[in-house]
Amino acid sequence: MRKTLSLNENWLFTRQGQDPCTVQLPHTWNAQDGQSGTSMWRGVGRYEKRLTFTPEDLQSFLYLEIGAASLVSRVYVNGQLAAENRFPFSLYRLPLNDWLQPGENTLLLEADNAECDNVYPRMADFSFYGGVYRDVRLIADGPIHFTETDRSRDGVQVRTSKKADGSWELQVTGTLVNHGSDCPGRVTVRLTDADTDLTAQCELQLTAQTPFAVHLDVPSPHLWQGTADPHLYTAEVQAWADQTLLDTRCVETAFREICITPDKGLFLNGQHMKLRGVARHQDFGGVGNAVTPAQMDTDLALIQELGANSVRLSHYQHDDYFYTLCDRAGILVWAEVPFISLPFTEQAGMENIEGQMECLVKQCGNHPSIYCWGVQNEITIAGESPEIHQMVQHMAQYTKKLDPTRYTAEANIYSVENQSPLNRLADLVGYNLYYGWYYQNIPDLQVRLDTFHAQCPDIPLMVTEYGVDTNPALHSYEPSVKDYTEEYQLLFSDNALRAFEERDFMVGSYVWNMADFGSAARNEGGKTGQNQKGLVTIDRQLKKDAFYLYKAYWSAEKFVKLAGSRFVHRHRECNDLTALSNLAKLALYVNGTLVQQTQQVQPMTTFAAVPLQMGENEILLQGWDEDGNLYEDRMTLCRVEQPDTSYVLPKTAGTRATNWFEGMDLPEVEPFELDENCYSSRDKVGVLLKNPQAHAVLSKYFGRMLDDPRRALMESMTIDAMSKLRNLGMPQGLVDVLNRELNKIPKD
Repeated sequence: MRKTLSLNENWLFTRQGQDPCTVQLPHTWNAQDGQSGTSMWRGVGRYEKRLTFTPEDLQSFLYLEIGAASLVSRVYVNGQLAAENRFPFSLYRLPLNDWLQPGENTLLLEADNAECDNVYPRMADFSFYGGVYRDVRLIADGPIHFTETDRSRDGVQVRTSKKADGSWELQVTGTLVNHGSDCPGRVTVRLTDADTDLTAQCELQLTAQTPFAVHLDVPSPHLWQGTADPHLYTAEVQAWADQTLLDTRCVETAFREICITPDKGLFLNGQHMKLRGVARHQDFGGVGNAVTPAQMDTDLALIQELGANSVRLSHYQHDDYFYTLCDRAGILVWAEVPFISLPFTEQAGMENIEGQMECLVKQCGNHPSIYCWGVQNEITIAGESPEIHQMVQHMAQYTKKLDPTRYTAEANIYSVENQSPLNRLADLVGYNLYYGWYYQNIPDLQVRLDTFHAQCPDIPLMVTEYGVDTNPALHSYEPSVKDYTEEYQLLFSDNALRAFEERDFMVGSYVWNMADFGSAARNEGGKTGQNQKGLVTIDRQLKKDAFYLYKAYWSAEKFVKLAGSRFVHRHRECNDLTALSNLAKLALYVNGTLVQQTQQVQPMTTFAAVPLQMGENEILLQGWDEDGNLYEDRMTLCRVEQPDTSYVLPKTAGTRATNWFEGMDLPEVEPFELDENCYSSRDKVGVLLKNPQAHAVLSKYFGRMLDDPRRALMESMTIDAMSKLRNLGMPQGLVDVLNRELNKIPKD
C-alpha cells in the first residue's frame, strides 16, 4: 500500500551572496525583495538534504514528489542529475530507486528563477519568485500501484456527465503499473455521501502498464449548486489482485452541468448565475509564493465575505489545496496557464506551454469547481499576427482534446478588435479592460461592452480584469485618474459593478485583484515592488474601502460601512460622506446629532455637504434591514485648517503609470514615403537597438523607457504597434518624428 512521508523539514539552503542556512519547505528566497522593489535577486538556489534508506526500504518503489519549483528545477541524487523540470507551477515526480543506495544518500534540489529560454511565462506583471515553494514528499508504493508519473496528481481521472435520459454517470480512468509478473486484477470504484453508496468495477489482466476505465450509473445525484449548495461525493478507487488490496485513491467529486450562452450568460444545473468574481495571485505578504494552508484559508474567507461566487486563478496553476477549498465552498474557478504577454516563436516554447496545460488539466481536472481552462492572457500585447492566432487556436484545440467536458477561454488585451479572429478561437472570450485608468474614461467601459455585444452577439463575453492601483494612505476630495486614492477606486468600481449587473449578456467579471501582489518591476502609487490593484493589502491586514463596496453589491450578509475612515484630516467645512451598505434604511449622525437619513439606499450612498466642526468629529452611521434589525459603524474625522499634504502623492514619485512622453515638444513632419531599405517604425524595437545609429535615435526619444524591466516587451514590438497601446501615451506625432530620423539609416 502507498505510504507518503513529508520531506519539508531541515534543508540546507545555499545561494550566491548568502551564507548557508537551514530552511523549511515550502520556501522562496524572494519573500522580501519580490515585494519590496529592491532589486529582486534571480538565479540558482540549492536545497540539500541527507536521507538514509535500509535495504528493506529499497524493496518499495520510491518516488520523489516536488509540489512546484520555479522557474526551472533539477534533482540530483548522490551527485547525479536525476531529473529536470521546466513547468514552474506544476507538480512533478520522479522514480528514485535507480539512484539510491542502502545507507546515507544526498538529495539536492536546484531551483533557478533567472531568465530562461522557452519556459513560460516569458515576462509578466508579477514577481517570478524563486525557490521550492510547495511541499516535497517521498512516496513508497508496492509492486502494483496507480501510476505516479503520467503528470497527473491522483493517478486517476474522475469525471461526471449527464446522459440523454437525464441520469448521470461517473467515469474513472487511469493506469495501473505492475513491477512484477502479469496477473489478474480488478479496479473498484465506490461512490459515497451521507445518502449514497454505489459501486462498480472492471476486471483486468495486470501487465507492466494497464489502462482502465470504470463507469458507474448514478440515477438521481445530489447536484453541486455553487455557493448555495456545494455538495460533494467521495469516489474511492481501489486496485486489487485476488483478495489483496494493492492501492487506493480517494477523490472528492460532484455532479453539475454548466451551460454558457452569449445572450443570457452562465447556467449551473439550469439555474442562471452571473459570475461575480475576483482574480487571485498565489503570493502573500512576507512569504512570497510559499503560502501556507492557513493563508489560503484566509483568502477563501475574504472571497466568501465579499459574496463572490467565482475566482480567476491567475495566471498559472495554483496550489491544489486552493482548488479543494473552492470545491467545498462552491466557488467556480477559471483555471489557466501562463501563455501570457509574449510568445516564444520556437517549437520548444509551444511544447512548454502544452506541457503546462497537460499538467494543469491532469492535476486539477478532478476538481468540480473548475468550469473553464484559460488558454491565453494578453498574448497579443505586442500586436496580433497570423502566427499568434495559430498558436492560440492550437492551444484551444489541444486543451479541448485533453478535456472535452469543459469550456476553453481566453483573456484579451483591450486593443484586440471586437471582430478579431482571435475572439472565435476559444469557447469563451474575456477582455481585460481598464477604461478610466490606463486609457479613456470610466464610462467608456459601458460603450465597449455594448459595442462588442452588438458586433459579436454570438460570443459569450466576460471582463476578466478591471481595476485601479490604490494606496489606502492617499485621499482626495476630487478623486481623479492616477491619484491612487481610495476614493477613485470607489468611483471606478461602482461604475464597473453597475455595468456588469445591468447587462444580461455579460457572463460575469473578475476584479483585478483580490489582493495587492508582488510585482518586482513596479514603482507607482507611492510604493515599489507591488501591484496595488487589490481590494485588500498584500498582507491581508487592511481592507480598502472598495472591498466593502463589492460586499454591498454581492453579499447577502447585512452591514453598514463608512468609507473614508483613513481620510481623517478634513480641511473643508462641508464634506460628502459615503456609506457602503446593502440595507434598506440609513441614518447619519455627527457628534450625536442626526444630520441626514434616507431610504433610497444604493450600494454606495452619498450624504452630501455634511458640516464638520473644527477638531474631532464623531461620525455614526446606522442602518436597518427589512426586519428592523439595527447595524452601526463609526469613525472619527478631524477638521483642520490646512490640507494634509500626506494624502497626495508627490509628483516627483516614480510611477510606471506616468506618461513617459509627457511634455514632449515635437516638430511637425511633412508626409513622406518610407524607404524599405532603411529602418522605420515598422521594425521591431529589438532590431533597432542592435544598430548603433538607430539605438541612439530611440534613446533620444524613449529615454528611461529603455531601462524599464518591460524592455523585453518593447523589443518584441514594432513602434507602430507600441503607438496603438493607449496606456503608453505615445504622442501622435512621435512616430513621424522617429521615422524622419530612422529612415535615413540603411539596414544592415
